[in-house]
Amino acid sequence: MILKIFRDIALTVIGISMTSYADAQVRIQLSAETGGISQIRIDEDAKHMDWIMKTDGSQYPWITKNYAWGLGYTTLVREHDSQKVSWNKPESISADSSKVTYRLRDVSLTVTRTPDKGDIVERYVFKNNGDSTVSLYETGIYTPFNDNYPSAVEFINGRTDVHIWNGGSGAYINALRMGGFGPHLGVVVTEGAITHYEVWERGLSKAYSQTRGLFAMNIPDVTLRPGQSYTLTWHVFSHNGNEDFKRKMLALGGGLIESNKYVYDLGETARIVLYNGKLLKRCSATLNGIPVKVNREDSKYIVSIPLTQEGEARFDFHYDGNKSTHALCLVISNADERLKARAEFIRTRQQMNDRTDPRYGAYMVFDNEGDSIYPNNTPNCNPVDRDEGAERTGMGLFRARLYLNTKDEKIRESLLKYVKFVREKLQTSDYVTYSSVDHKGRNRGYNYMWAAALFFHAYKITGDKQYALDGYHTVESFYKQFGYGFYSIEIPAILGLDVLKDAGLKREYHRLRKDMETIGELMVSNGLNYPKHEVNFEQSIVAPAVYFLEQLYMITGEQKYLDEVKKQMPVMEAFNGFQPSFHLNDIAIRHWDDYWFGKSEMFGDTFPHYWSTITAAAFHLYAQISGDSLYQKRAENIVRNNLCLFTKDGHGSCAYVYPYKVNGVKGQFYDGYANDQDWALYYYLIVNNK
Repeated sequence: MILKIFRDIALTVIGISMTSYADAQVRIQLSAETGGISQIRIDEDAKHMDWIMKTDGSQYPWITKNYAWGLGYTTLVREHDSQKVSWNKPESISADSSKVTYRLRDVSLTVTRTPDKGDIVERYVFKNNGDSTVSLYETGIYTPFNDNYPSAVEFINGRTDVHIWNGGSGAYINALRMGGFGPHLGVVVTEGAITHYEVWERGLSKAYSQTRGLFAMNIPDVTLRPGQSYTLTWHVFSHNGNEDFKRKMLALGGGLIESNKYVYDLGETARIVLYNGKLLKRCSATLNGIPVKVNREDSKYIVSIPLTQEGEARFDFHYDGNKSTHALCLVISNADERLKARAEFIRTRQQMNDRTDPRYGAYMVFDNEGDSIYPNNTPNCNPVDRDEGAERTGMGLFRARLYLNTKDEKIRESLLKYVKFVREKLQTSDYVTYSSVDHKGRNRGYNYMWAAALFFHAYKITGDKQYALDGYHTVESFYKQFGYGFYSIEIPAILGLDVLKDAGLKREYHRLRKDMETIGELMVSNGLNYPKHEVNFEQSIVAPAVYFLEQLYMITGEQKYLDEVKKQMPVMEAFNGFQPSFHLNDIAIRHWDDYWFGKSEMFGDTFPHYWSTITAAAFHLYAQISGDSLYQKRAENIVRNNLCLFTKDGHGSCAYVYPYKVNGVKGQFYDGYANDQDWALYYYLIVNNK
């Protein structure tokens, strides 16, 4: 028996003077067995981070050598024959492993990797060597970025928030270290295109919600005549952050698009700008396929046009031969009208009005496909996420906030019936707060702050001191059972203290303020060592902490809280990308919510997801504290982008599954349940001072 020994070969970039992380060398390690990349690191990185998952099974048993960076799959069609093929065993490989060739029936794939001023340039060439035409469909190239959550120290220093823009010729990947500090990693397409991305290896047996999965970048479907080829080239480079990424992307010839907003009211004028690092030989544009005028200002190419039709508005720019990229916007009739329609839908269609049902008065999950309330009476993955309590409280808080803005008596009547339901059916006499009326579900920490916020709003609506006391006792019940280390979403700091002060409850006011300061001290002490919650790490641990610390600074004026806000802001912002789409622009990464809360029960990126609006609320307060209006603009952009989760007639969807496919199942859809998405509208009203 012959024992074959395979070795990893390090491809080292020629050294250059390194004056910043953007000039730092990207170093890769290649497997001589598969020809794929098994490691990517950046010089000058004190944390020695590996930007991709280990593909030897040691990090996750299911991530093995066939998933190495640069390997992949396609469906090859020749005449009437269709076959799924993958590449993971080289037909030939150069001595230094920098050139690898694979055989896909009559198609050869040649992958070359060369150093270029600190970057790595990868080139994938698919060539038809046969004597008949072939087509390649749903081709995916694996890029197993290290986007997962082991422990606080590991994810802050050694994991990445990956922002993908599947923007054709203008596609890119901006991988930011979760801790927010550089160096970071970037990928920009310079030849060919990426049109979609897929996610693989998600599921209950595969780390639940602790990993975002494994990415594969999709090139366009192509048809190749004999001798014809298709080429994808991208640069892998280091950078210092978003602005440095943009600078280097443009220098490499990438196309960057920005819009003044991504969700427009009907009749507003869109301003879409294509930036390029050089003057283009030509540039034209279309709106939903119809040609529109392009104006040039230096190296900026601008479309400015009133939007006269509701629905998605896709702006495509065509430039330099066959290159194209796009921005995706949404046009709605009117934002305020959409909120009112949603509130009325909840009142008339989602409130349990059957007096014989123990959930009478509750706001329930609604099945859009069945056109009825979902009573949580069929098998599902997690009934507690479809019950009559917990996240559904967001419907009540949204409508409470809207009532304070509109004084609509229909909202008030329905809302107070709901508040009564929460106090009498979800809570015990001593304010233990459950998710269901039978009190058999989780006694869950999040429930308390949400119920307390609801009661405090009820006081503002009615002036009834009992509601102020209900809010106070609910918060105290939380501390009694869970202590001070739980970073709850929507701790009602300013709201609660204002209500107690207004109600003349001095003892309760001082007790609550002391409790809030105790939480703040713990958050300052913890710093970036975030405690685990229902998952090890997520945006809805960081953003609530920042939002609470901002409130505490506004309450106390103590500088230590603002200092901690500034320390944690980069971690929160690293979850957000700047892709030119209402699904993605400044939207925080979430990737499990449709499974737990949706009808489709599907893992995978959910863009936008309503908890991204907690970041908007934090930006809103930071703008007030710092005087930086850019953060207010970003906050408004985030909450507007989330309006896509609601229809003109008031239906809602708990999640949009963004990837083209997840585990081979088609994505790109709004889930059929209206469940917990109304938090987006609650924060919309906060951000817009309503």
